[in-house]
Amino acid sequence: MSMANPPQRSPGYSSSVNPAYQDMSPPQPNRIPIPPPPTSSVQPRFPPPMLQQDQTLSPPIKTPNLQSPANGVKTGSPISHLSTPPGPPVFTSPVRPAAVPFRTSPATPQPVALSSVSSLPTSSPPHFLNGPTELQHQVPDATEETTPVGESSCVLFSAHKVLKQKKQANVPSLGFGVLVSPGREVSPGPQIIQRDPHRCHNCGAYANLYCKILLGSGQWQCVICRNLNGSEGEYVAPSKEELRNFPELSSAIVEFVQTGNQRPSYVPVSDSRTSAPIILVIDECLDEPHLQHLQSSLHAFVESIPPTTRIGIILYGRTVSVYDYSEDSIASADVLPGDKSPTQESLKALLYGAGVYLSPMHASKQVAHDIFSSLRPYGMNVPEASRDRCLGVAVEVALAIIQGPSAEMSRGVVKRAGGNSRIVVCAGGPNTYGPGSVPHSFSHPNYPHMEKTALKWMELLGREAHRNSTVVDILCAGTCPVRVPVLQPLAKTSGGVMVLHDDFGEAFGVNLQRASTRAAGSHGFLEIRCSDDILVTQVVGPGEEAHIDTHETFKNDAALLVQMLSVEETQSFAVSMENKRDIKSDNVFFQFAIQFSNVYQADISRVITVRLSTVDSVSAYLGSVQDEVAAVLIAKRTLLRAKKFSEAINMRVTVDERIKDIALKFGSQVPKSKLYRFPKELSALSEFLFHLRRGPLLGSIIGHEDERSVLRNLFLNASFDLSLRMVAPRCLMHREGGTFEELPAYDLAMQSDTAVVLDHGTDVFIWLGAELAADEGRSASALAACRTLAEELTEFRFPAPRILAFKEGSSQARYFVSRLIPAHKDPPYEQEARFPQLRTLTTEQRTKLKSSFIFFDDPSFCEWIRSLRVVPPEPS
Repeated sequence: MSMANPPQRSPGYSSSVNPAYQDMSPPQPNRIPIPPPPTSSVQPRFPPPMLQQDQTLSPPIKTPNLQSPANGVKTGSPISHLSTPPGPPVFTSPVRPAAVPFRTSPATPQPVALSSVSSLPTSSPPHFLNGPTELQHQVPDATEETTPVGESSCVLFSAHKVLKQKKQANVPSLGFGVLVSPGREVSPGPQIIQRDPHRCHNCGAYANLYCKILLGSGQWQCVICRNLNGSEGEYVAPSKEELRNFPELSSAIVEFVQTGNQRPSYVPVSDSRTSAPIILVIDECLDEPHLQHLQSSLHAFVESIPPTTRIGIILYGRTVSVYDYSEDSIASADVLPGDKSPTQESLKALLYGAGVYLSPMHASKQVAHDIFSSLRPYGMNVPEASRDRCLGVAVEVALAIIQGPSAEMSRGVVKRAGGNSRIVVCAGGPNTYGPGSVPHSFSHPNYPHMEKTALKWMELLGREAHRNSTVVDILCAGTCPVRVPVLQPLAKTSGGVMVLHDDFGEAFGVNLQRASTRAAGSHGFLEIRCSDDILVTQVVGPGEEAHIDTHETFKNDAALLVQMLSVEETQSFAVSMENKRDIKSDNVFFQFAIQFSNVYQADISRVITVRLSTVDSVSAYLGSVQDEVAAVLIAKRTLLRAKKFSEAINMRVTVDERIKDIALKFGSQVPKSKLYRFPKELSALSEFLFHLRRGPLLGSIIGHEDERSVLRNLFLNASFDLSLRMVAPRCLMHREGGTFEELPAYDLAMQSDTAVVLDHGTDVFIWLGAELAADEGRSASALAACRTLAEELTEFRFPAPRILAFKEGSSQARYFVSRLIPAHKDPPYEQEARFPQLRTLTTEQRTKLKSSFIFFDDPSFCEWIRSLRVVPPEPS
């Protein structure tokens, strides 16, 4: 295979300025015995779940002149299923579709079905300055391409057609782009190829089903740069039908796989060494109630993980306690000071000593239970926020344990575990002691400077973790503020995620399991290549721009190259694009190459090639717009600029301006009026943007800036499914017989004789109407069905959402009401047009519904649109 030069380390990853490993001289680790745990029969509260992953934010990546990397690698591991706690019956009834004509918003996009080879349309004819002209198309011509061949669940475009005119296409209020989910499983699975790919010698693009091929010589023409390439005779064939035996020439998505024993300088290691370890870094400064919840979650965690998984346990307060599995009759730990980074001498004494700090659970499960049972609540009379916590030093020690003694490997030889190792921090308060810490009080005279220093230190520690293929997840819980701005860089730069919880109970326990068991690939790169008419303007997601010189291999490689911080199933990259010029051809091409190493140590290159047809007609273009994808791309671009609450308020104004500009550029003028009507084809998009404007991402629903910051960072890296739900909630009404009807997320769904489930991504609400709640039997049955549905909807979601249930009129019901579009003030004809289920109610029921609303001055969707001097779109 054509290989690029080995990746150069990004300047941001330089280890020469890492304060995490300064050479100081603290005392040797002291072994202290810990009293044996009290006998307890704590049962796990949470069974093993399946995990999903949504990663942290990265700064926007502007269009570079980038080169392609060497073969990278991929993830994929067996996934366990979440069994819910005992209670509600298993939910099996189907969700009924919403009443027509309302267009529902499925939780997942509907992947475009790939046509058979014989029905695929073809690329436009090439232009040769010289050379043969009898190139054979791999896919025949088709006059109308309604959906892009090659689009799959891991590549979703905001429109299935591209406007030819640059001025029309580059309207920033609507924009054009694609959501790429590198680690997402594809169903049906892609074709697997265990040989080197054929790549364009000029631009580095991969041979694909749209290439034209000279049957006599086997030469193929690149769809990206039109260069003619040789195939070393492989593509020589008597007919083009024979060429379809090559998966890359017959399928839009393929995977090239290279297993470990084919790689040079590779040393295989035993299974027990290759399973990526997990180290729990646990806050020991917790009060009794929080500690009890945490212990329950930790006991359940140990029961949930695979028996071969190696686990380490570290506690931190003023010191760092590293627990030793070699003692099976008593919980014991080696202790290091927390006021400064560990020295090489102290780490060497730890790593080369007799202690066992990582052990597979099949051998040490009982020891782990004993350690968790031995934990004691914080004993001093000090406020939570003022307790000394050396979180940074604890993570440094955890990294050292994962790396282990390194002298055994000779220089230039690679030994690596499968996938990324994980450090999961369980934090109940801020880092206030040792490196990377901030003062206990905001009123400290030097707080701003110390916070800035701590931010930089945490960022460097995260980069060091990423350099060593270790992801740091930070799971916070309790009521003590954790100083999110200081901890976020550690999770972000390592490729991890930070999540806030109300307590260490059920949601925390489920997230602890899903964080630890989600499959993750490592050493990932994303290459994006487009036809020369298309320019990539921005990338938002969990990665960083990478610079690798490939000119020795590919003469004119202009690919955009992104280094992924981790490769996980539910993260995505939002890629914005523009037309460089007016497009003359009938099609444009896009190729995405995702390269990474999976948990089985195989190097994988997943290649997805998509062709979109170009059109002159604006109406044809609007008809091809995918409202949900377009809304998520717009939301990610918007949230990128809303780092603070004041900026979020400004971004609401930009959403208003976006609506006005889309109406002006793509809408129609109302007869005898200066007003424009928002285009009907984008009706759903306008509602999504209204949800974005008033929901938790930009609105005032969330009160604390820490919560807003965590939610924003999660959203910027989240998968399409979770991102869509975080923008626009999904509303499901319980019906007799245990079925559910999907309805628009309007407050008109708050009908007193029903129960409603509202899925808003990181929160799921179950609302019981007052009339239903008064009937104990019906209420219990409906609540059980709603809980089961909520658990099924979020079974594979990471982070796991809060699931809250409450009755109509309760104080908690405000969480539910604030996330619905207030339509109760609209005239009846508009209510029925946008919420057709109202037509099924009797006059008495509608009167009762109308009288149940409390007046408040939030505008409805139609009122908001009209306030912008735009006529609302007709319902789609």
